[in-house]
Amino acid sequence: MATATLTSKGQITIPVEVRQALRLDAGDRVEFVEVEQGRFEIVPATRSVKALKGMFGKPKRTVSIDEMNAAIAKRGAAAR
Repeated sequence: MATATLTSKGQITIPVEVRQALRLDAGDRVEFVEVEQGRFEIVPATRSVKALKGMFGKPKRTVSIDEMNAAIAKRGAAAR
């Protein structure tokens, strides 16, 4: 079991074997996910944008840039 010590600044160093298992490098981000009250998992937040492909299925219809801009302008005007 890997362990780490919390510093007075609230920081920890992730042990090398954990970093290797999670494929983490310097500068990578991690998320702390609460799996049950008082228990967390550390999850790499380094997924590629390409991993999102197909997550939402095919769109029902395509939308042009002009249609997007018009919708944004309409919502922006309504917010004022």
